Amino acid sequence: MTDHAGVAEHLPSFLAAIDLSQYSSASGILSANELAYTGALFVTVTPETIDAVLGLLKNTVGRLDVYLDVSTVEVTQDLVDLLDGGAAKVFVASGQVPALQQVPNLDSRRIVYHPTVSADEAEDQLSGTGFGLYLHNVQDVEAVGSILQAMGKTRPAVYVSKQDMTEAEAVKLRTLDVVPIVGSHRLTVATEPTNGGIRVASLLLAQIRSDRADGLFTTLVTDERGIALGLVYSSEESVAESLRSGRGVYWSRKRGLWRKGDTSGDWQQLVRIDTDCDDDCLRFIVRQQGSGFCHLLTATCFGEYRGLSKLQKTLQSRKRSAPEGSYTARLFNDSKMLNAKIMEEASELCEASTKDEIAAEAADVLYFALTKATAAGVTLEDIERNLDGKSVKVKRRKGDAKGPFAEKFGVATNGTSPKTNGAPTKEEVKEAQSLPKSKDDSAGLNDDGKIQMRRYVTSNEAPETIREALKRPSQRSTDKIMAVVQPIIKDVREQGDKALLSYTHKFEKATSLTSPVLKAPFPESLMQLPPETIEAIDISFENIRKFHAAQREEKPLEVETMPGVVCSRFVRPIERVGLYVPGGTAVLPSTALMLGVPAMVAGCKTIVLASPPRADGRLTPEIVYVAHKVGAESIVLAGGAQAVAAMAHGTESVSKVNKILGPGNQFVTAAKMLVSNDTTAQVSIDMPAGPSEVLVIADKTALPAFVASDLLSQAEHGVDSQVVCIAVDLSEQQVRAIEDELHAQATALPRVDMVRGAISHSVMLVTRTLDEALELSNAYAPEHLILQVADPLAARERITNAGSVFCGPWTPESVGDYSAGVNHSLPTYGYAKQYSGVNLGSYVKHITSSHLTAQGLKNVGGAVMQLAKVEELEAH
Repeated sequence: MTDHAGVAEHLPSFLAAIDLSQYSSASGILSANELAYTGALFVTVTPETIDAVLGLLKNTVGRLDVYLDVSTVEVTQDLVDLLDGGAAKVFVASGQVPALQQVPNLDSRRIVYHPTVSADEAEDQLSGTGFGLYLHNVQDVEAVGSILQAMGKTRPAVYVSKQDMTEAEAVKLRTLDVVPIVGSHRLTVATEPTNGGIRVASLLLAQIRSDRADGLFTTLVTDERGIALGLVYSSEESVAESLRSGRGVYWSRKRGLWRKGDTSGDWQQLVRIDTDCDDDCLRFIVRQQGSGFCHLLTATCFGEYRGLSKLQKTLQSRKRSAPEGSYTARLFNDSKMLNAKIMEEASELCEASTKDEIAAEAADVLYFALTKATAAGVTLEDIERNLDGKSVKVKRRKGDAKGPFAEKFGVATNGTSPKTNGAPTKEEVKEAQSLPKSKDDSAGLNDDGKIQMRRYVTSNEAPETIREALKRPSQRSTDKIMAVVQPIIKDVREQGDKALLSYTHKFEKATSLTSPVLKAPFPESLMQLPPETIEAIDISFENIRKFHAAQREEKPLEVETMPGVVCSRFVRPIERVGLYVPGGTAVLPSTALMLGVPAMVAGCKTIVLASPPRADGRLTPEIVYVAHKVGAESIVLAGGAQAVAAMAHGTESVSKVNKILGPGNQFVTAAKMLVSNDTTAQVSIDMPAGPSEVLVIADKTALPAFVASDLLSQAEHGVDSQVVCIAVDLSEQQVRAIEDELHAQATALPRVDMVRGAISHSVMLVTRTLDEALELSNAYAPEHLILQVADPLAARERITNAGSVFCGPWTPESVGDYSAGVNHSLPTYGYAKQYSGVNLGSYVKHITSSHLTAQGLKNVGGAVMQLAKVEELEAH
């Protein structure tokens, strides 16, 4: 606690009010000396900028304190999310206080009250709450002193803003132990007074006082972890120069201004300057460059580093210089071995019982954990920033152990036995997964335990009931999806390969990867396939090529619209295309064919594939083989939003593309939509896409086994898929025959538990007529439409909305998925009403041309001039 005020916390020297729209990224803020080296940030939040502020918090936690004015944010959960995200404090209006006071675990000191009442009334409202006080746009700084005096010795932390505050006023507030809020554009690290500027050094030193006769300030220099490097002295001049230059500058009692490291090369990069609780000692937090801080060439003036800091330095050195084949080199280069050691040591720590055993085993766990971190370029400073972020969370996940570990150690979770499936699922910010249903889940089963779709007879139901039954499985909230995707895109855009690799390590567990891209020519060793697989791919390749080659426009379109006026349209390939091939629950070389072959036929100059690798860092050889056949330039070893972002914006290794095509989960689709609306990316997409789906129209000529097979071919894609069967004038016995076949075939499938998830939101409709069936199908607009009816070609003529149509009993949907030649990248989720599936036209663009003769210009010129006159565009 300070000697001169009753504020029971250490406050920043000032808050720098920033406009987030003026900064393209958090790195721009962190690189601004006047913002990064002292004080803290002050940001006004609106409901529209919450996502941007969360992104700022993510990138500054542990580096800068961020204070938020949230007085216009109405949703309490948004306030909690901002505090969870790392906001130091939130400035709230009176109407927000009651709801916040009900939030468990919320430290009241993180709330600053922005009253709309008099100072006296505000003091009464603040009494006993622990809240800080925000005096907004005060008219007279001198009046603040009177308000503080009236509050007495145990007053709250006070923050003050004033229009056009001067340096003298800001310094005056600091001497009162009040935090001034100053526009960042006014702040300067200049050493001399400037016209209208407020010097950061003046604010930092406004309260500092020296107990030395020479007026120098005792200064402790530490690294980012708080380890003391040495004790030096500072003056007002040296502090100002340090802020200006961004390095450690101190005051020598013999030589005056001392730029430490000028002669030795062992200088310090300035991270931050702050003061102690009594404002009589400075602390310089620095990033040491060179051999060490001390003139004796040791890391600190108190000797070498110890403990974790020493271990980190040792591991970093070994990573650089470990002999090839040595144990240390293997630890850094063999992720499987390192992971095994971590699990081994963690197990031994769990078994340790005595004090000495626990200390020794804990040390081993820390050693190998830090080895893994060092191998990935993660430092102790990064880890501790992560811990700092966790320490400010209001909401905390339950401390229950994961199911397998809870069961192993006999821990009950969520009030259930460890043998049950009652353990809660850990929510992770990760790519969505389509997970099979557990054996104990009744999804897709009727009361008799049979796999069966819901059945409706349309003549017995209201139209709204049928419309409700045909709704697609609900997708996650758009807001939640975007909240996950936007930071990923931002990370990849700003950090390039580093961020892309980090997400691949995290989501795909491919921690051995050191490059996010596999460049052509692709090694033969990555394309080792059985002859029958190569033959199947080659047949499919040729059929797809033939069908798409037939879609070429052989010559430009030319029309003479009037004598002497010729209008033309000609086609050109899109130069650079990015093709997303999903991974996850199934290997999909067919998608690589469907996307890559038309790109090759169209003549796209640069073809980039993206597909998530396996945990060992390798792609399935089928995908590499297809990439080779279509002439792909490279394969991005990543999935999800991060792969889309890399292709849209480009990285050090990933080529930027002009258009992105290919299906994916909700996060991939959201990422495609976001980048296509980002003018800095300048990229288009093929279409929105959702989970796979099929609709089968079956009349009395249809074979039940064939109908069931077509339904299951899409149901096995994932639990979020949907299949629909419309039975036209079938009897109860005929409908049951289809249901029996569905159950029999499904139970024989290896992915039966995936199928059950899809069947749980799938539906069988029984209609009286084919007309009604076709009307329902056109309203649903399925991705795949199967016509198992007496005259499928006649029925096809009445189809207005579908991705792709399969006619007759001998045209299963699977031939379209693989080898017939039509494309299987199709619009889903009802988008077949607006979009075509992928075709040759997806990879080309049309350019128009006009060519007029003199007579032609004469013929059309009068109309041109008259319309320009009407539109008042005289230059035309």
